[in-house]
Amino acid sequence: MGVIAQERESDGAWTIGCFGAAALGVLLLTLFTFFGSFTNVGVGEIGIVKHFGAVDQAHPDVFDPGFHMKVPFRDDVVIFDTRIQRVDIENVSAASRDGITITTHLVLNYHIDAKNAPLILQNVGAGYANTVVSPAIQQAYKDISGSYVALDMIQKRQELADKAQQTLAAKVQPYWVIVDSLSIVNLDFPKDFDDALRATQVANQNRAKASQDQERSKIEAETALIVAQGAANAQKAQATTLTPEYLQLQAIQKWNGQLPTYLTPGAAVPFIGAVK
Repeated sequence: MGVIAQERESDGAWTIGCFGAAALGVLLLTLFTFFGSFTNVGVGEIGIVKHFGAVDQAHPDVFDPGFHMKVPFRDDVVIFDTRIQRVDIENVSAASRDGITITTHLVLNYHIDAKNAPLILQNVGAGYANTVVSPAIQQAYKDISGSYVALDMIQKRQELADKAQQTLAAKVQPYWVIVDSLSIVNLDFPKDFDDALRATQVANQNRAKASQDQERSKIEAETALIVAQGAANAQKAQATTLTPEYLQLQAIQKWNGQLPTYLTPGAAVPFIGAVK
């Protein structure tokens, strides 16, 4: 009897254990199904719904920012960022028209055409930035930089960037990517070219300084001549007006009204008989 009782207790424990495991499994499945029925799309994003791994091209389901319900085990939501994206690409090597290899740092700002995001997912994939955008940046820049000599790439940097941007926009437009701006942050030339460029700049600065010094000396000489001529003219004009009457008038205006205490024998008394 004791053995039978033990067997019955063992069977009961096993049954309870199985029931508990089944209940736990049902609970977990219920929770998974419940939470899997909701998805959240953040600000500046859209969600593309895939049904059993495929996008309905005729009537794609697109979720705007917010909470949304979806069918568990059937629907999967792929999030796309619709805001402007920034891509930094350093060490882009490209040859100029005169054969100089320049390493460039480029910065691209772009965004996707949100209304065509389902087509991007279906035809390119969620990794479109690495698949399409990054290679197109380098190729577009190389296509344009090859038409410029190295020195022009410095002097016409903005023009070079604008043309590269136009070329890039044409390359990525079929993939529903819109280019906002493309900037050249830095141009890094080979050392020999840099040394020659600096030497040229120093020579140009020295020439400019010499020209400025020469021009300044010329202006100073002309100014001195004008001043000297003016002084000469003033002296000439003054000489024609220094009559005895004018000098006597100047002396009277400056006299304080006192006669000298002592007079030299034979000297004239001031202003007496001076003017006739």
